[in-house]
Amino acid sequence: MNNQIDIVIIGAGPIGIACALECKKRNWNYIVLEKGALTNSLFNYPLNMTFFSTSERLEIDQIPFISNNPKPNRDEALEYYRRVAVSNDLNINLYETVTSINKNNDTFTVTSSKKTYHTKKVIIATGFYDIPNLMKVPGENLPKVSHYYKEAHPFSMQHVIVVGASNSSVDAALEIWRKGGHVTMVIRGNSIGERVKYWVRPDIINRIEEGSITAFYNSEITDIKTDNVTIKTPNGLKTLKNDYVVALTGYQPNFQFLENIGITTSNDGKQIPTHNPETMETNIKGLYLAGVICGGMETHKWFIENSRIHAKQITKHLESQL
Repeated sequence: MNNQIDIVIIGAGPIGIACALECKKRNWNYIVLEKGALTNSLFNYPLNMTFFSTSERLEIDQIPFISNNPKPNRDEALEYYRRVAVSNDLNINLYETVTSINKNNDTFTVTSSKKTYHTKKVIIATGFYDIPNLMKVPGENLPKVSHYYKEAHPFSMQHVIVVGASNSSVDAALEIWRKGGHVTMVIRGNSIGERVKYWVRPDIINRIEEGSITAFYNSEITDIKTDNVTIKTPNGLKTLKNDYVVALTGYQPNFQFLENIGITTSNDGKQIPTHNPETMETNIKGLYLAGVICGGMETHKWFIENSRIHAKQITKHLESQL
């Protein structure tokens, strides 16, 4: 392939795939660059994860998503997006990491781990799942600490602390308990999160109230050691026997990557990247954002179901230019 491209799309998640579909419809010369597997974030979700959204709200380009359940699970989503990408013969390069993007006049130079591309336009749809929000406490780098959760079996018969009260934390706590783990939740707020899936929230509250799962509210970890963890609670410091810490404290976009490109972000703590909400173009002309990355630290703002439209917004704006 000639390295002169109309559009380089960075990220082959659902929104990156949606952008590719729109480009293909218009016969534009595009390529999608993805540092990992296809829909890499979804691939790294817990094995038994069930989406909050129904399948039709996860569809892209009106391609039907048929699920066996009212709410599709991780495997069904992987199958759906894989089929969309393969059956439409989308031009996607996997396991190719973009290292830099530089603009000279009206041309972008996109450098990856494998090649250098020269392109007129760039769409960044990289999500936020790669960089965990750290607790910044002693011992966080111990092997027993993880910021991702895949499945419960390794934690059976172990003393496990789950940090957080979001969907991912609650799912992990319930699964680990049901697989025979001794679960303690350390929660910074005073209750289970209001955004927790409505069919799961009563389950975790009941498990806590009956004493099956221990929960410390208004609390946080202060120190992690090989065989115990110290937490700060409203009643003072407590040291708990511990084998593993599953710290599902959320994730954030790669702000350093955006900063290196020259994209500015808001200085209100939310770090929302500068972009036009109508066209999704950033402060750099010809460079666009799509998907959850647009929310900055507000990672609960954009999902697949409400950011699918970004692909059409961007390509509509590009139609007059390409």
